[in-house]
Amino acid sequence: METKILQLTSGKGPAECCLAVALALRELLREASVAGINAEVLARHSAQEKGTLQSATVKLIGKHLDLFSSNWCGVLLWTAQSPYRKFHKRKNWFIGIYEINQAQLPEWHEKDIVFQTMRSSGPGGQNVNKTETAVRATHKASGLSVTASDSRSQLQNKNLAIQRLKEKLMQWQQNQLCEQGYKDPWQNHLELERGNPNRSYRGREFRKN
Repeated sequence: METKILQLTSGKGPAECCLAVALALRELLREASVAGINAEVLARHSAQEKGTLQSATVKLIGKHLDLFSSNWCGVLLWTAQSPYRKFHKRKNWFIGIYEINQAQLPEWHEKDIVFQTMRSSGPGGQNVNKTETAVRATHKASGLSVTASDSRSQLQNKNLAIQRLKEKLMQWQQNQLCEQGYKDPWQNHLELERGNPNRSYRGREFRKN
């Protein structure tokens, strides 16, 4: 099985571009399912408007991923009247989709996590449980940490903490790549309108042209 990681980004585009990211993510997941590809959303970063996304990162596992990803990577154009600005004349909204070079991402190993248990706290710092069911998970290499106290089960909280830390680490790794000049989302956005769109959609129903 092959593995690829794709990121959908609005760059620093307006709310309409953030909506296009959310719509494109839904369509990408649908096409992946039809193609028999397992698609896992590693991170979603919400934008200001409800239901919109500044970016989303998806891990693909399956066969023939080169063909699938090549059909998605590049510029996506969504042509539609703005749902947020009724009289706005602009109707073309661009987002970028590109593959993250996994060779530059440290591998994820649960052995690199340090766990600490604690009592769950309620309002005012009151202890809800007498037993230590809350779990803090810390990634040794990056120093990133998260806490989970949603459940009364220590095991469930541990699993929640692992998932949250994995998502947080993925975003941290992407930020590191950007800082190193690997891929600047803003520069990517500046280049969007100058290139030919790889995909085009139209209308509020997000129909492919």
